[in-house]
Amino acid sequence: MTTLIMPETFFIESELPHLKKYTNADGTTIVFPTLLIPNRNFGDHHNLKDAIRDHKPWLESVLHKNGAILFRGFSSVSSASDFNDVVEAFGFDELPYVGGAAPRTNVVGRVFTSNESPPDQKIPFHHEMAQVPKFPLKVFFFCEVEPKVGGETPIVLSHVIYDKMKQKYPEFVDRLEQHGLIYTRVLGEDDDPSSPIGRGWVSTFMTKDKAVAEERAAKLGMKLEWTDDGVKTIMGPIPAIKVDETRGRKTWFNSMVAAYTGWEDARNDPVKAVTFGDGTPLPAHVIHDCLRILEEESVAIPWQKGDVMLLDNLAVLHARRPFEPPRRVLASLCK
Repeated sequence: MTTLIMPETFFIESELPHLKKYTNADGTTIVFPTLLIPNRNFGDHHNLKDAIRDHKPWLESVLHKNGAILFRGFSSVSSASDFNDVVEAFGFDELPYVGGAAPRTNVVGRVFTSNESPPDQKIPFHHEMAQVPKFPLKVFFFCEVEPKVGGETPIVLSHVIYDKMKQKYPEFVDRLEQHGLIYTRVLGEDDDPSSPIGRGWVSTFMTKDKAVAEERAAKLGMKLEWTDDGVKTIMGPIPAIKVDETRGRKTWFNSMVAAYTGWEDARNDPVKAVTFGDGTPLPAHVIHDCLRILEEESVAIPWQKGDVMLLDNLAVLHARRPFEPPRRVLASLCK
């Protein structure tokens, strides 16, 4: 990819204590995530929407190199509508949220609430919608109301997790690459806001018609087994490891840890939520050690009001820490 000159609009903040530094295979160093703030020496041009439109190729090159960008300190972004304008300024196509597990509510335009599960619940690491074939390539987050305590959205580079797991558990990773994973989830008809995976089948498939739900599930490669009060969804086998061809590396592209440690509610047993693609159970000690590695390698920057974070969903996993309200973080998914 062509090297582009950094525009004067932005200043890269590299000294924040939460940031991590990595050395790529080619010897270049990246700071993860890239934290962009307004260049105060560049007059009053702090409108993020305009800056994105003016410098989109440079921003896309930064995202490709580093995997995540955090925009901070842009006073032009303070509301959901402002955030929607920022998302649209990038020009990415919208991805409908079909097949995802989290309960969400549309706010404005292409903007939704992030996972609406209770604040005392932790949402484990995952690539967005990795359990279905049609997943977003880009994920935006926006902090409209910063948390009183906690509530960070930790992020971690997926290829780093693959490399560490391959080194420590080569046979396990080989099985993942050979068989993939099967995800199983039981849905009620309506959303259950008390559950991190509480999205009901009506909102999951955007219909109240079971026949239409069957059609939309089939397009995702998902099997449905109807029960008296809901439906069991079975997805897979589906790959757990992806080759990131644009960067020449493998990534830990799955929701394995999230499903095994977090897909729990009145209808679902997390241990049964994910298996190897041949149906055999996953080893608990490996899953929990993977969770430890994810936490160890992650970056968790406390949210500030007005923050916008852009993730390359092929390169980065994310999570959510418990928090003390208030907290309102919005999201948008793009192709």
